[in-house]
Amino acid sequence: MPNPVHASTLLLRYPNASHDHLAFLYAGDIWVANRDGSQPRRLTVHAGVKTTPHFSPDGAWIAYSAGSFERNFSVYVIPTVGGSPRQLTYHPAHAWAQGWTPDGTQILFSSARDTSTPRYTRFFTVPLSGGLPDALPLPMAARGAYAPDGQRLAYTRIPDPFTTWKRYRGGQVTTIWIIDLHTYVVEEIPNPQVNDSCPCWLGETVYFLSDRNHTMNLFAYDTETSTVRQVTFHDDFDVKYASAGGGVITYEQAGRLHLYDPGRDACQALDFQIMADLPQIQPHYQKVTSFIRNAHLSPTGVRAVFEARGEILTVPAKKGDIRNLTNTPGVHERDPAWSPDGKQIAYFSDASGEYQLVLRDQTGLTPPRMIELGAATFFYSPRWSPDSSKILYTDKRLNLFYINVAEPTSQPVLVDSDTYDHPARTLDPVWSPDSQWIAYTKRLPSHLHAVFLYDLANASVHQITDGLSDASSPCFSLDGKYLFFATSTNYGLNTGWLDLSSFERPFNRSLYVVVLNQKDPSPFFPESDEEAESEKKETPPVANKEEEKENKEEKEEEKKEEIRARIRRRCRSIWPILRSGSSRCLCRRVTIIRSRRARMANFFI
Repeated sequence: MPNPVHASTLLLRYPNASHDHLAFLYAGDIWVANRDGSQPRRLTVHAGVKTTPHFSPDGAWIAYSAGSFERNFSVYVIPTVGGSPRQLTYHPAHAWAQGWTPDGTQILFSSARDTSTPRYTRFFTVPLSGGLPDALPLPMAARGAYAPDGQRLAYTRIPDPFTTWKRYRGGQVTTIWIIDLHTYVVEEIPNPQVNDSCPCWLGETVYFLSDRNHTMNLFAYDTETSTVRQVTFHDDFDVKYASAGGGVITYEQAGRLHLYDPGRDACQALDFQIMADLPQIQPHYQKVTSFIRNAHLSPTGVRAVFEARGEILTVPAKKGDIRNLTNTPGVHERDPAWSPDGKQIAYFSDASGEYQLVLRDQTGLTPPRMIELGAATFFYSPRWSPDSSKILYTDKRLNLFYINVAEPTSQPVLVDSDTYDHPARTLDPVWSPDSQWIAYTKRLPSHLHAVFLYDLANASVHQITDGLSDASSPCFSLDGKYLFFATSTNYGLNTGWLDLSSFERPFNRSLYVVVLNQKDPSPFFPESDEEAESEKKETPPVANKEEEKENKEEKEEEKKEEIRARIRRRCRSIWPILRSGSSRCLCRRVTIIRSRRARMANFFI
């Protein structure tokens, strides 16, 4: 049976070379291979994260750091041929292996122990045979390496700021110092306010990483001529790590390991094919409760859609089963949104290699519709229009788009672009009830936010607030007549989110409303209680007073006659009882009736 062809293994990190071998990190463990990348074998299997392996000068040992960020990292050594690792440091502070002393008897490491603040580290050495560490006479040191003569040390004083910030040019840029450990004379490698890191020695040359030409590459500093030259010229991905050993420089770039030979002034990308048993990537059940990142309710609330661990799932409120609409463990689906008509769910997916907008039937029974969104980037928060025909979204480049998904050939339409980047994405767009307007907030040159309206019919933008306050959270009323938002007049000191001027500066917001149509009344129009004027009824004129008097007398006489008739009818009904006289009680009752009758007769006669 022919052997299967395997692709090159990527995601290899922290390389270091000896004269015969290459050590690196893969899948959380230290591996060793031949210098050409052949015959890789796993060296460590113990628990914890491992990092920065370094061969001893004779190539017999490998020093590295291992541990966890919840507890601490310690320095370990392990034989190159394999065996059990041996722990050398035990302090609660982290210890990061940096390399060896030139004689191979001690390991150099950095640690925050015995420092004035845990934000900085110092250099220490610990014997290979074990024992207490000794501090070097440097108040601050982060990365470094000994010169071959052991008399000098090239190092950076502070941690790298560019781990997450590319092209950083602030006050924490890292410079490389070369110190003479006997005279304490310091020489600085020329630095035009850029980031230099990972210094390492080969002969009288210090090799280091620098982003002075934008992309991080390998550079060389000749200590005899004090000149700097660029060695590698990668223009796609930064070089992430470099170290010296075995007469060569090994570095990590684009997930691959590279070897630079200064004798030939040539670089070689190494090819690794690792067939490892990695239990963590085998199919298995995983509880996703702690991985829920985004959620959205269905229009009637009978179900909700969740993004959890890269899958899109709908969950019933009471009855039914949880549906996994995507079921794609190797794809990242995110930001689900349920359409107002309840028929579709929109989300982003990188199934094609770049993010696309996906429309899927809420039952998951029909194939999804994939919509290209143009230039490859990262997208956020799809939001349906109330008529379920359009979706708006934002991207990493601070743009706000909408797309008419009801038309199969529709292309994204650019609404507006924000002014400045910020960790908090604050465009915060919303639809009007008639799906014809989009309200959003945008940063002005002053860094304060203003509310804007976009008219879909005319493709026009209108600024609603004056920009003298910081506005946020626009929201239309249900009838679309009013636009509500919150604003702050004391937000100014919070615009500089990165510097200490905004640290713990409280601010207040109040709610405001804008009347969108000048024909509509203000909800705060002044009110006043007023007496309503009653209408006067006109009475017909009376001919004369005599006629009026006669009419009045006639009405009174008619009323008296009606009462007399009622009394006579009642007396006739009780007269037979009076004649019988059989009951004293009844006679008493009749007497009372008679007396009432007499009074009433006298009154009306």
